[in-house]
Amino acid sequence: MNRLVKSKNNSGKEDGEITSVVNRRLFLRSAGLATSLGTIVISAACNDDDPDPMIPGTGDAVDLGSGDIGVLNYAYALEQLEAAFYTQVIATPYAGITDAERAILTDIRDHEVIHRDFFKAALGDKAIKGLTPNFATIDFTKRDAVLGAAKLFEDTGVAAYNGAGKLLKDGGYLLLAGKIVSVEARHASVIRDLINPKSADFAGDDILDANGMDKAVAPADILAAVKGYVTDSITGANVGK
Repeated sequence: MNRLVKSKNNSGKEDGEITSVVNRRLFLRSAGLATSLGTIVISAACNDDDPDPMIPGTGDAVDLGSGDIGVLNYAYALEQLEAAFYTQVIATPYAGITDAERAILTDIRDHEVIHRDFFKAALGDKAIKGLTPNFATIDFTKRDAVLGAAKLFEDTGVAAYNGAGKLLKDGGYLLLAGKIVSVEARHASVIRDLINPKSADFAGDDILDANGMDKAVAPADILAAVKGYVTDSITGANVGK
């Protein structure tokens, strides 16, 4: 792939080339737009035949609910976290951020906001509340900290969608989830390339299994992995049941 843009940090030293920035941005924008067009379809699918709205958990706990609604709320919770993270990244950019990096991270932010709003609109009164993120452990002033967190969130998101897909009973929901996870995988790839340009890490052994497939992780394990980044207590015991 051609390298179109060279970027420099504040010290004047090259910090690496960004892979096909223009093409990548256009591709990411197109992917986000395609995902947003599914809103009408999934909204129509959430009709009165769906399971009853979730029952709030005890105290401040958030219960994702059961059945397909539980799976959609699970995805909504994760998209809330990602949208909040990238919104913070762009609001308080790290030291030395390049124009190319800012452009890519802005596009990813826009996609995650689309995904978050997509699920909120689709779920309607069955949606969980807006969650409160906790990013106290992330130093948003440092590039390594921000991109490291972005890598964690994106890899986790892909594994989460892969793990939850088998729990969906409605084929329409599964199709739309597949479209969204493909966008999340592209996010994961571009973040990995920003961290380690020109390497094969965009699809590293840490995220692929022995068959070259993206890993699939169960909701309980994903929720445990991200609980430190959300102030709310979330229970997904009945997701997909």
